[in-house]
Order: sequence, then structure tokens, then C-alpha cells
Amino acid sequence: MELTSRQEKIVEIVKNNGPITGEQIADQLSLTRATLRPDLAILTMAGYLDARPRVGYFYTGKSGTQLLADKVKHITVNDYQSRPVVVQQSITIYDAICAMFLEDVGTLFVVDTDTTLVGVLSRKDLLRASLGKQALESMPVSIIMTRMPNITVCKKEDLIIEVANKLIDKQIDGLPIVVEVDRGSGYEVVGRITKTNITALLVDLANDEMI
Repeated sequence: MELTSRQEKIVEIVKNNGPITGEQIADQLSLTRATLRPDLAILTMAGYLDARPRVGYFYTGKSGTQLLADKVKHITVNDYQSRPVVVQQSITIYDAICAMFLEDVGTLFVVDTDTTLVGVLSRKDLLRASLGKQALESMPVSIIMTRMPNITVCKKEDLIIEVANKLIDKQIDGLPIVVEVDRGSGYEVVGRITKTNITALLVDLANDEMI
């Protein structure tokens, strides 16, 4: 968030003189309390200032970078998830390639007949298979997919910063968002979180358009 020159002056006054009332701030700027009310509300909501009844405004001591970091650390996967693209483990590699292009995604999640997650297919998996001499129209994806328990997953309540670290550490494009089924016997895929979702978050932060 970029502050106006008047908002910067308000922060500086509160930093040097807080706690200080709105009327006292207005007096120092030769403005009315009503004129400052929107600026004080913005600075308080943004976290630069805090206010206490019958005490006044005081400086929180946090920089813009610190406030941004605090905001990111409270964003969950549920805030920026996407629809998952799921395929059956019985489909062929050729069909999986078609599905990936038609859905315009980088990762396919493979499930069994009970819709339980059993594997993941990435662009690299399908490219590697297509470069070989395999019969793509007849070979099932179960042969080339990454299988459980070697699949990194996340849940809706997980913090998005933690998921971003997993994407970097594992050098993968996306993770399935899952819920446990049948008392821990497996996972059902309910969403996905990808590098594109993380990019959307960064754009929203830059534009100050957080949900």
C-alpha cells in the first residue's frame, strides 16, 4: 500500500507524539478532524496505526514490508484454490495428454474407482513418456504416474506461504488439496493450488485487492 503525503505526515506525527488524539493530529496539520477521518481509518485498517478509546492513536512500529508479511502469513489455501482436473487411473497416456491440453493445466490428479487419490501426472511425466517408443494409445497412466505415498498434498486450512515453500522445495507446479476419507485410508481431491494461484496472490497484493 502506497501512502499519500498527508498519510505519511500523519504516521510521522503519531510516531513522534503518540498516543495522540485525532483532534491533536488535525491541529498540527491545520486541518479539521472530519478531513482527517478517512486517512486515519485507512491507516488503522492497514495496520500502520492502532487506536484506543479515550487514549488516541499510536504507531504500531511496523513497516510496510512487515505489514505485508503479516498479511501473507494469514492467507490460507482456501482463499486462492482452483478446480482440480481429475482422471481415472485406467485411462491411457494419450488420453491424459489430451486432457491436459484441453483443460490447460500443468498437473492431473489420478484417482481410482472410489475417487481416492492414487497418483499425480505432470507435464514432465507425459513428455518423458511421449519421447519414448511406448504405445501411448494403449498404455495406462498408472505406469508413469507418481504414486502415493510419494505425493505431496495440502489441505484448505493450510497457509499459502507453507504451500509455496513446498512447491519450491519439490520443484513442482501444483499440489492437490485433499480431505481424508474412510478414517485415514486415503484422500479425496477437492481442489488444487498452483504457481499460477501464487502469482494471482502476488498481483492482488501489489494492487491492494486482497479478498
